[in-house]
Amino acid sequence: MTLSLTLTPVPAFDDNYLWLLDNGREALVVDPGDAAPVLAALDARGLTLAGILLTHHHGDHVGGVNALRPRLEGPIYAPAHETMPEPVQRVQGGDSVELLGLRFAVMDVPGHTAGHIAYFAADVPGTEGESSPLLFCGDTLFSAGCGRLFEGTPAQMLASLQSLAALPPETRVCCAHEYTLSNLRFAREVDPGNAALADYAAWCEARRAAGCPTLPARLGTEVRINPFLRCAEPALREAARRHAPLKLPTEPSPVDVFATLREWKNGFR
Repeated sequence: MTLSLTLTPVPAFDDNYLWLLDNGREALVVDPGDAAPVLAALDARGLTLAGILLTHHHGDHVGGVNALRPRLEGPIYAPAHETMPEPVQRVQGGDSVELLGLRFAVMDVPGHTAGHIAYFAADVPGTEGESSPLLFCGDTLFSAGCGRLFEGTPAQMLASLQSLAALPPETRVCCAHEYTLSNLRFAREVDPGNAALADYAAWCEARRAAGCPTLPARLGTEVRINPFLRCAEPALREAARRHAPLKLPTEPSPVDVFATLREWKNGFR
């Protein structure tokens, strides 16, 4: 009999989520930038730490790794091409890893950092008998947004986002930050006619007002409301052209649109 798995966003710092997935006995944690809240969650539920998944090298994602090693009873999987708190087991796109009886496909998703990876599991049993896919995407995809380009190019980031958007629509998207309301303000600025976006914004605002996370998001929703996943659509192309009419050609490519939207978002308040 397959045990159900509980997915928990563990808050850390100002707006991070350190994702914890457990079967009631063992747990894995994703991007533990801070060990303290992870240890508190493990202790509160009597869980063994069976493994760690790391998506990229930024300190708010790896800073707690060494402090968790004394409790760790399994592997640490990490990007093949980024500086990591050694020792780790290096993985890259095309590889797969197994934890808690699940097989996670590793995906290369450069853009936010040069060697950023994501982990995707196709069939994850939930606590109410349902199963759905699960994506740990670090800082590549956020609900209604995407990560800043610190090391990659717009073309790389757009390709990474397109690879994630091609996953099943029922996929639960486990982003690493609670940026949703800020992202939605920008999304509604650039895509004001999107009714699905307006409905989703109302739902997210109610969630945050009640002190609840907006995550995990559903990929099918993101494909409808996230401007960075819709760069080929006329509404977003026109928004980009209005914002930067002197920079864009008459028929801008999706990469042109993405680059304009990302630069616009960088300065949006």
